[in-house]
Formats: sequence, C-alpha cells, structure tokens
Amino acid sequence: MSVPTERNQDATVYVGDLDIQVNESLLWELMLQAGPVVNVHIPRDKLTQAHSGFGFVEFHSEEDADYAIKIMNMIKLYGKPIRVNKASRDKKTLDVGANLFIGNLDPDVDEKLLYDTFSAFGVIIATPKIMRDPDSGGSRGFGFISFDSFEASDAAIEAMNGQFLCNRPISVSYALKKDSKGERHGSQAERLLAANNPIRSRPHTLFATAPPTFVASVTPGGPPVPLTSGSPVAPFPGFPGLPPNFAPGMPFMMPMMGQLPFAPPIPQVHQQPPQPPTPQSIPTPPTPNLPPPPPPPG
Repeated sequence: MSVPTERNQDATVYVGDLDIQVNESLLWELMLQAGPVVNVHIPRDKLTQAHSGFGFVEFHSEEDADYAIKIMNMIKLYGKPIRVNKASRDKKTLDVGANLFIGNLDPDVDEKLLYDTFSAFGVIIATPKIMRDPDSGGSRGFGFISFDSFEASDAAIEAMNGQFLCNRPISVSYALKKDSKGERHGSQAERLLAANNPIRSRPHTLFATAPPTFVASVTPGGPPVPLTSGSPVAPFPGFPGLPPNFAPGMPFMMPMMGQLPFAPPIPQVHQQPPQPPTPQSIPTPPTPNLPPPPPPPG
C-alpha cells in the first residue's frame, strides 16, 4: 500500500475527515465496495505514526473513482461522516465565497442531514461543519456550508430560510467573513471574482434527464409522439373533461370517485332470467290395426 511512483490522478479520490482509528486496511476494504482499488495512502507523522485525518485511494479507472464519490461521500465511519472527492480538486480554488451560516439547528441535525438537504441546490465543496461543544460533542445549534457557486447559495437561502428541519425553523444567510468587521460573504466583489474563475467543478449528474418518452398519438391513427422538456404539448382531442393542454406525464389532480367529469358509462349487461326447460311432448303411440269384433250371437 505504498505510494506508487506515478499515480493516476484522475482515478484517485481524496478521503477526508477520517477518524484516528481508520487505517489503510480498513480504508482499502471500504473503498473496495465501489470498485477495484490499486493503492491506498494515508500520510502519517514520521515520529508518532499518527495520521492527520485524510488519505488517498487510487482506483483502476476514473469511472470507479466517480462512482466512489457518489456512494461513499458523507457516509459515517466510527460515527464521523467522511468526505470523498477528486484528489485533483483544490478547495481554495473552488472556494469562491459562497459560504452560508445555518442557525437554530435542532440537536438531532448532523453533518450528513445538512449535506443531504443542501446538496439539492448545488455542489458542496467541503463537509458541512456543525459547531459542537468540545466536552460533550453536542451541537451548539449552528453550522456552515460552502457551495462552489453563488447561484447555488442564493437558491439555498431563498428556498430554506425559515423552513423547518427536525421540527425547528432554521435561519440561512451568508456567513461573516473571517477577520472582518461584520462583513458577510456574497458581496459584489466576490461574485465578480467567481464569475471570472475558469475552474468550476462538474455538475452533479446522478439524476440526469431521462430520455424522451413516447406517448400515444395525438391524432387517431397517427405515429407516437415523443414528449421532451420544453416541447409544446398539443391538445388531446376526444378526451372531454381533461385540461386542454394535458398530456400523459403531466401532473393532474384527479377528482373524487363519483365526480369524474369524463368517466365513461359502464355498460349494463342485461341477462335474461333462466327459463325452465320446455318439457318435450310424449308422442302418442300409433293405434294398432285390430280385426273387427265378431258379430254378436243370434
């Protein structure tokens, strides 16, 4: 597990926030769940042999490394969520200043929940940080999240400020800058610098757009029509009661049963009551040809 002379940087992931109990063998076995592992390296102090909480894992291919980032990032190892991203990433390059302050956090909110909640708005460049009591380890009720763009942080503020997370309304705003007199991130100067930054992380593609879905023909007897996002939807004739631009795949609130405006009539099948079988008439036997009776005696 020593460091090779030449490492495939594109197939190597950085693993951060490791617990002191994690060693090379354990990290190897963990990352083997994502794909074939070539090498594991955890830098250690030369004197104490203690590591600094991070390491590097090289996979056979870049696809395996990307898959490991998707499934391993923010999983808990010894109770601590680990951070997994490309080793070629430089946090200082990605940190444009889109740093948010999250306040009024419930004690049950941990780093994993914050990551899962806010990653829907964009790429989070570092593990969300919840400030904790140094003695008990309990949450102090606030934390920080850093995005790779101001578009993502603006969307997170607009959507999440005042929303409930674990039964508490949280506050979301730009964090105060370090060593500044009350100045917050998100200034016009930071946004201008971020717009001119050519290095941007790749977008999350786990939920990519699905291929077009073929639906029934708009006109009877016509070919199937693919519905794609942004394509105009023609009215569907022959379906009274539906909205004029309704098409399969579009959300539509169905009314209660018995109030369907377009429910087709249920055909009534009238069955005749069973008739008793007609008794067959018994044929009358033919009259035999008997000789005439003898005359009476005279």
